[in-house]
Amino acid sequence: MNLAKEVYKISKNFPKEELYGITSQIRRSAVSIPSNISEGSQRTSNKEFANFILIAKGSLAELETQLLLAKDFGYIEEKDMDVLQEYMSELGKMLYAFHRKLITDH
Repeated sequence: MNLAKEVYKISKNFPKEELYGITSQIRRSAVSIPSNISEGSQRTSNKEFANFILIAKGSLAELETQLLLAKDFGYIEEKDMDVLQEYMSELGKMLYAFHRKLITDH
């Protein structure tokens, strides 16, 4: 959820004409990550939960791509992108490890 909060904070500075474009896409991707983790946690099996972790990983990859584009467009400063990259790297490692645990525990 910290990543999503950071994304919302940084995307407030995006151009107003992007509100329904990349700003919306980035925010939806960022919110999708914790939402899928939360939804998966309520499933009845580790296999189902693991599937939602994979969906969260996909949303993380989508978010990273969108943020890189926004940086290329000049909407994100290097220092802010560094913060976001650190959040995304750490979250990616956590999701990978959690997924592995879910699929190996029976």
